[in-house]
Amino acid sequence: MNTTNDATREPRAVLSGVRVLDFGRYVAGPYCATLLGYLGAEVIRIERRDGGEDRFIAPVAAGGEGGVFFQTGCNKKSMTLDPGKPGAREIIARLVATADVVVANLPAAQLRNMGIDYASLRAIRADIILTTQSAFGDAGPSAHRGGFDGVGQAMSGAMFISGTPGAPVKAAAPYVDFGTALLSALGTLAALMHRERTGEGQEVKASLLGTALATFGSHLAEQGATGIGRVGSGNRVQTSAPSAVFATQDGHVLSHVVGNGLFRRWAKLMGDETRWTADPLYRDDAARGDHSEAILAQMSAWCAGRTTAEALAALDAAGLPAGPILTPQQALDDPQVAAMKFLHAITDYPGLTRAVPVSGLPVSLSATPGLDPGRPPQLGEHTDALLAELNFSPDEIARLRADAVI
Repeated sequence: MNTTNDATREPRAVLSGVRVLDFGRYVAGPYCATLLGYLGAEVIRIERRDGGEDRFIAPVAAGGEGGVFFQTGCNKKSMTLDPGKPGAREIIARLVATADVVVANLPAAQLRNMGIDYASLRAIRADIILTTQSAFGDAGPSAHRGGFDGVGQAMSGAMFISGTPGAPVKAAAPYVDFGTALLSALGTLAALMHRERTGEGQEVKASLLGTALATFGSHLAEQGATGIGRVGSGNRVQTSAPSAVFATQDGHVLSHVVGNGLFRRWAKLMGDETRWTADPLYRDDAARGDHSEAILAQMSAWCAGRTTAEALAALDAAGLPAGPILTPQQALDDPQVAAMKFLHAITDYPGLTRAVPVSGLPVSLSATPGLDPGRPPQLGEHTDALLAELNFSPDEIARLRADAVI
């Protein structure tokens, strides 16, 4: 793991000079802002005086700060604010006047109450960019409803197919939340490019359901065009074979064999190439997916006679994509993860007894590299400094604190 605690902004960071106000909570909003921060933006996290719920999920520090916060809070400043108190709107207005982007995955009514809906923001700064994330979008019968990652997985059809008949399965990795954050960041970058060219701001809107449908899109395209009505098959891929999880003598491996070229390699590895390649039942991926029983049985027997390491070595030598089923700790200890420096150790947050591994920017840029994660902020750590920058006097700051505004 690459150990770094330095959040100093590099002059080549592509979003250097861009200020982002993060009013988000949980993942879709905050991680969007985190990604912009890794690209060099100054990100200010604005949360309740007692901290948002997302700060305390899966605790890792003595103060209760958790894994979600470490993943979504790095390289940010923290300001506390009670938006319902008199005086809060003035603070928000002064902040917005200095900002380029506002990120908020909050209900529309709450945006209006806080004065951070698009109309209110434009009245303060005409070229502002507002990036929002909702559960279902801003139209239709479900527009008023809230939701989380699992709701998107459930309503996209993905859980039905990921499970087995009568037993739908949700992915533990919250890909809908993080995918929505990624798409939001992409939209925000496009909006910043547009503003650079035209001087115009705009709204960027993403939704959990939209992300979930896009991620599961190939399955939905097939269903819409053919009415095939597939049902869940667990780890077995239905459109190729052998593409599934197989038990070894000491664990499990996943293989994914797609295309006639890879299938020929697999057949040769099994020791009876002609049996598999000459049979018209196995002429292409679709046919192999429809008639996978014998292929899966062969692969299951082959893996059962080998350790995981032996199976992976043979599959690799044959040029067949495969990977071991790792525990979370094994994933942390994987030498490929270390070689690519995918994870960075946060060590200097108060109350830690062990380093917290955090994923940095999950893409590499040769000319404008992203910043490594620095520790997330303590609750309200930068409140006074930010208010002073906004021309609040020490007496005014003290009064705001006494009035429980900050």
